[in-house]
Amino acid sequence: MDVHFVDTTFRDGSQSLWASGMRTGMMEAVAEIMDKVGFAAIEVPINGIYLKKFVRDLKEDPWDLLRMLGREMPKTVKGCMAGGFILPFEPPPPREMIELFYARVVATGAFNRAQLTSNTVDQVKRTFPWIIPIFRELGVQVVLALSYTISPRHTDEYYAQKTRELVTFKPDAIYVKDQGGLLTVDRVRTLLPAMIQHAAGVPIELHSHCTTGLAPLVYLEGLRLGVRTLHTAVPPLAQGSSQPSALNLVRNARLLGFSAQVNEGLIEEATRRLTAIARQEKLPIGAPLEYDSAQYIHQVPGGVISNLKHQLAEMRMQDRLNEVLEESVHVRKDLGYPIMITPLSQFVVTQAAINIATEERYKHVIDELILFAQGVYGEDSGYTVMDQNLKDRLLSTRRAAELASRQKPNVTLQDLRAGLGGTAVSDEEFLLRYIMKGDQEIRTMRAAGQPKQYLNSALPIVRLLEELKKHRGVRYVSLQRCGDSLVLENRSAA
Repeated sequence: MDVHFVDTTFRDGSQSLWASGMRTGMMEAVAEIMDKVGFAAIEVPINGIYLKKFVRDLKEDPWDLLRMLGREMPKTVKGCMAGGFILPFEPPPPREMIELFYARVVATGAFNRAQLTSNTVDQVKRTFPWIIPIFRELGVQVVLALSYTISPRHTDEYYAQKTRELVTFKPDAIYVKDQGGLLTVDRVRTLLPAMIQHAAGVPIELHSHCTTGLAPLVYLEGLRLGVRTLHTAVPPLAQGSSQPSALNLVRNARLLGFSAQVNEGLIEEATRRLTAIARQEKLPIGAPLEYDSAQYIHQVPGGVISNLKHQLAEMRMQDRLNEVLEESVHVRKDLGYPIMITPLSQFVVTQAAINIATEERYKHVIDELILFAQGVYGEDSGYTVMDQNLKDRLLSTRRAAELASRQKPNVTLQDLRAGLGGTAVSDEEFLLRYIMKGDQEIRTMRAAGQPKQYLNSALPIVRLLEELKKHRGVRYVSLQRCGDSLVLENRSAA
């Protein structure tokens, strides 16, 4: 019985542990190795959120990143969270533009597996009927995710029914997306059989986080129950709030009698290189977390918590993290238990932080909560069962009337292109300008120069030279191998 592994290091691992701060050079240092491991697929950062992160914060060209990943990992399927959007926090642009975006991403060679969440904002009714044919036309695998949560309305029968709905789209696979790390061994013993029974032979994959420390055990139980594909990460971007370690799961799966057709030695080599980079850049190294019952109460995903800590620090409120998490429980209940996943988890946490900062619940309300009450995010978001008093309060505000009266602009692809450079710019440049709302941040990104390169098999001398400059007391280094010799002079020491 073969077990397959979807690697999440570059995408979810980076998001969960490094606030999506994994740079182009970091990925390039191990990409060739990762391609040879034997992963069923490797997640890469593709949608607009990640592209914006690279331009704004990392000052690196995301199109260059994607081309590098396509070039360095030609053999392995590469996927990412996708759907009928470019930026999930914003109203979608014309469908023609979404199709253009994914066509250009596919052209880089870095995208041939679309992972679509199905049960958070009515995707089955709203977007799947038109976006799945687009992915099929582009030759992209379609993998549909059922987001897991705990609430009075998210029962085994709920997930069985949702599985039946997904089968009609003939996906390549369906996976349980446990973004909060909430699954337990006892829970999967009823959940997975309910889904497998109604999957009509479509493979079921398992994606969880180590936030509560239980994910490795949940994965092994999943194997016993019939799951054959697990989502894991390579240390140091495994464990913590990320996915379980690929090395740990490979070894434990084999002890259970399963066959794992991956190269452990190459995973270990990637681990060594990434760990060296983490230490060099003083980035967190994933480690097992203690069991935390609070996770089952607030249900905020690890990646959201990572970014929340960063935002609270900027607001000088880092000491109030626990208060915000506790408040998010109240906000989620008031909204009717939406699944804590992008963008709904961000809405809940943002409103909770505002409630804590203002010391009054819903004194100031984000527009997204009003839109939520108006049904913009669909029935699955929970607005039909949200607290009626809060719903009435939100809908009676002047801002609600303003939002309701807003006419959705009938903007075409041609209109958007004309406003962002017209035919004088390439499709990639046009799409990047759309994501960044103009070219100012793009120009700043390009002015920053080439991305930093990190130690790999092709660059040891470059790294040595960089380190030599830091030590003025070292005048030269002499290297000898067999009959060859090389002397490096440190002129900064002169």
